[in-house]
Amino acid sequence: QVQLVESGGGLVQAGASLRLSCAASGRTLNHLAMGWFRQAPGKEREFVGAISWSSQTTYYPDSMKGRFTVSRDYAKNTLYLQMNSLKPEDTAAYYCAATSGGPYAPPARYEYWGQGTQVTVSS
Repeated sequence: QVQLVESGGGLVQAGASLRLSCAASGRTLNHLAMGWFRQAPGKEREFVGAISWSSQTTYYPDSMKGRFTVSRDYAKNTLYLQMNSLKPEDTAAYYCAATSGGPYAPPARYEYWGQGTQVTVSS
């Protein structure tokens, strides 16, 4: 089992940067790709980006390219999401997740999920 705990969310102004963290515990994260998702009230869950277990591959949907960066620190067993130039439409609960299906896996293939951290961007 893998336990994932997100942190780093909060209230920021438009244009600010924020870095989210996702601390993992339990079994090793070796050979697990990890990703970030977000969900705003009344909207469907949205894929933000993912990283392979080796960190050699990152994958972002076109809508997230340029402002969001996913990285991971093996020594700290932690996943990060760097968010720059935040906009009010980035307001959502952000979730980290882990999958054995690789960085291109669909959401249904993610086996482990965190509880989420709220990001609110004011205009």
